Amino acid sequence: MHNFLLDFDWAASVDTLAQAASPVVTKLGAFESLRDWAKNADRITLLTLGSMILCSVAAVTVAIERTLTLWNLAESSRRLAELVRRALYRGAIVDARTACQRSKSPLADVMLAGFERLGRGSSDALRAAVERERQRMVMSLRGPLWVLGTIGATTPFLGLFGTVIGIMGAFRKIGESNQAGIQVVGPFIAEALIATAVGIGIAVVALLVFNYFQSRLARMSIELRLTIEEFLEDLTDAEGKAVPPEPTRERKGLENKEKAATAKDASEEAA
Repeated sequence: MHNFLLDFDWAASVDTLAQAASPVVTKLGAFESLRDWAKNADRITLLTLGSMILCSVAAVTVAIERTLTLWNLAESSRRLAELVRRALYRGAIVDARTACQRSKSPLADVMLAGFERLGRGSSDALRAAVERERQRMVMSLRGPLWVLGTIGATTPFLGLFGTVIGIMGAFRKIGESNQAGIQVVGPFIAEALIATAVGIGIAVVALLVFNYFQSRLARMSIELRLTIEEFLEDLTDAEGKAVPPEPTRERKGLENKEKAATAKDASEEAA
């Protein structure tokens, strides 16, 4: 063990460890420089960057929330439409309505509006009621997507605002020092470029996500409208061939008593 410690190349080992740790040291140095920059930066610039960071957090939150909401919507709507179609094909309106009441799909509320309106007016009134409920559902599916559109439209202007503040700081520094070198205006120009880059980056991502959800909702709206039109056709056809419910025992007893009383009256009149 003693000979090993004497023969070991300690200098080479230290160089190897230094090379391995250099990325960590570089990252720590970058963090220190970023913290120093934040201490010396203009307050309005920091406020602008903080506002854009909050906008990015809001955009990510809305994107996750809409993804979870629309994840299985199309599949659940197709399953419900298939169950209702099979029940209406048999003329079992009660079974179709029960399937809608048990479903958690937003399409169930639209179909239930049709069942509620069935037999209470004309076919035009039935279609109008279902269409109103469908429009309410589409509006609820959009949810807070306007936040993404607002962030995509406003963050470039926030970045431009930070750019203007940085340039104003550069000119103010030139006036105070009567010098126009890169050492004087460099930090303020850097702040301006950082604000511009952050604003444009957040806006691009927010608009991409916004357009994705918009196209997905447009396609889903068309599919739901076609599904609801088929549902209305099946519901109208099932209304004509609906199977009346079987009378209960009490109802049968009352009918038998009424028939017996009618026959008794007829026999008395004949006598």
